[in-house]
Amino acid sequence: MTRSYETELPGVAAGILQLARMKAGMSQRELAERAGVPSTMISAYERGLRDPTVGTLLRLVRAAGLDLRFHLEPADPHDDVLEAMEHSRSQSERDRRDGEIDLWRGAHLVSTVTSN
Repeated sequence: MTRSYETELPGVAAGILQLARMKAGMSQRELAERAGVPSTMISAYERGLRDPTVGTLLRLVRAAGLDLRFHLEPADPHDDVLEAMEHSRSQSERDRRDGEIDLWRGAHLVSTVTSN
């Protein structure tokens, strides 16, 4: 079975809002109270059910005690290259990669003891 790693990640606004809230150590309800909005709104934004406007996102991040800053820089084709590579893989290559990822996720650190 092929996984869709893209769908497992939140949207940009959802990720920014979740990160800001967690960095501030706040619950959704606490952030909502500070921002003067319903907690259901925070939940909907974080789950990607709704997308806040840039102004709303800035206000919510500010309510978490943080600033969100934007800057422009030359494009980096890194993500486009990775996407092209992913689409060029066969199903068996994707299955093998998914198996390797599962192994890494399940790996445990093994300590080695050396004798003198």
